[in-house]
Formats: sequence, C-alpha cells, structure tokens
Amino acid sequence: MAGTFMRALGTWFGSDRAGRRHSLVGRSELWPMKRAFQIDFLRRQGLQPQHRVLDIGCGSLRGGAALIAYLGPGGYSGIDVRESVLAEARQELLRERLLAKRPELVLATDMTELDLKRRFDVLWAFSVLFHLADPILDACFAMAARHLEPEGVFFANLIAGEGPSGEWQGFPVAPRTLETYRALALRHGLQARVIGTLAELGHHSGDSSQDAQCMMAFSRGPGTSLR
Repeated sequence: MAGTFMRALGTWFGSDRAGRRHSLVGRSELWPMKRAFQIDFLRRQGLQPQHRVLDIGCGSLRGGAALIAYLGPGGYSGIDVRESVLAEARQELLRERLLAKRPELVLATDMTELDLKRRFDVLWAFSVLFHLADPILDACFAMAARHLEPEGVFFANLIAGEGPSGEWQGFPVAPRTLETYRALALRHGLQARVIGTLAELGHHSGDSSQDAQCMMAFSRGPGTSLR
C-alpha cells in the first residue's frame, strides 16, 4: 500500500514539474498541439531520419523531443540563451528516455561567435525570430548562413506586419514586414519564400494572433527543397 502511494506521489510531482517545464515556452495546455505541429510540419517539408537539425531557441524541447525521437542518433542539436531552460530540457530528455539519441544541447549567449563545427540540413526556429532584437536577429541569420548545408533550408515563423513591440518573459515581441526578412536574408546570402500562415499549415491554438503568424523558408536558392 505504501509503495503504491509513493509511486502515485512520484507521478504527481513528476507531472507537476513537467507542467512547469512546459509553461516555460508558452501556455502548457498547448504543449501537445505545438509539439505535434512542429514534427508534422517538418516531415511534410521532407524531413528524413538521416537529416541533421539545428533547433534555434530549443527551450525545454516542446518540439525538440519529438524531433529527437524521429531523427537518427546525433541528428539533433538545440541551442538556447537560457541555461536554466536548458537544464529543464535535459530533464525532458530523461522523462522521454531520449539520451540514447545523443542530442546536443548548447548554451548560445552570443550567436556572433557560435560555431558548432558542422552544417545542418534543417534549421528550425519556432516562435523565436520575433523575440529577437534587431542586432540579435542579424546575428541569428549570420549564424544560420554559416551552419546551413548548401541544399539545406531554414524554417521560421514570424509575426508579419508593422506595429509596436510587446514583451514576453523578458523578450521582445516584434512584428516585422516580410520585406524586412527578405532583405535580411539576402544580406546573408539567403533567399526567402512564404509557405503560409500557421493556421493554413495545421496550427490551431484558438488564438488568432498565433495562428495568423507566417511561416517562411530561407535557403541558398529559390528551388532548394528537402524533397
């Protein structure tokens, strides 16, 4: 009886901590939907288990855990600016029993100096670019260009348009025009194309400000595709 109680108590504490971990990257009740959206979207774009993925702003592995499970060993690298969140990401790896996949989690406080010593087929920045101030966004694109395979693709969603910046957990929330992103990409040798709104791609959060966000692909040529 005591053993059953202790196991139940451990499960409760574990789920409570997981809930707090999930809330680090947004509303915890949206974690399952957003996790499924990320892996489903990338697989529809042609992601294969042998590909290498760099998850920019990986957070506590909301999308990363599913990517790690899908990719081959060593195929996933995640970077984030917050060591405390990466510590939670490591706990998520344990919870999901993914250590055997040998994922790489890297603290990246300065993307101008970041060098992971390899290139990636896919760069992925989900709900990240609009949280970057202008100089950091420029450094992010420079880092992306350095780490992208010649035939690779950098996918990212963004808030398209003009308007004042907001704030979320100490990060800006910055709308920018599509032309701003196109010009930034060109400065770093990349071309941009619009894929669609998140809602059109299957993201249904019940929050129009999220579902109306735009998904873009950046690559070295207009015809570049994972397929």
